[in-house]
Amino acid sequence: MKRLFRSSDKKIAGVCGGISQYINPELDPVIIRAGYLILTLFNPLMLLVYFILAMVLPDANCETV
Repeated sequence: MKRLFRSSDKKIAGVCGGISQYINPELDPVIIRAGYLILTLFNPLMLLVYFILAMVLPDANCETV
């Protein structure tokens, strides 16, 4: 089963990198980051979504049960 994690390929918290790995492991995280930036310019509430995801998503390096 696929799980959503924060990526070790980080610029800020690894959320966009984790989303790109969840969608397709070969997808470049820059595409997700650019799309997220465009969405944030039109809807600043996306910043709150990003920081909530940064707090809730586990790190990719942590062990899960």
